[in-house]
Amino acid sequence: SSQTSLSPSQFLRRQQVLQLYRKILRAIREVPAEQDRRYLKDWAREEFKRNKDATEEDAIRMMITQGNMQLQELQRTLKLAKS
Repeated sequence: SSQTSLSPSQFLRRQQVLQLYRKILRAIREVPAEQDRRYLKDWAREEFKRNKDATEEDAIRMMITQGNMQLQELQRTLKLAKS
């Protein structure tokens, strides 16, 4: 695909998004039930794919914030399940 060069802020934002994606996938790996893992992985993939062409800075920032909250929620749930 023809990748136009990213501005420094776009580059940083992209790094944030990729980092968030990796953190979410890492958290999902901790989910005990395989069926749940598969469901969550598909959900994450779809969410990121659906928004991959977003360019509006504020919207992207909001999505990152939302994603982080969902990640924390997942981590909290996993911690509770383990205790």
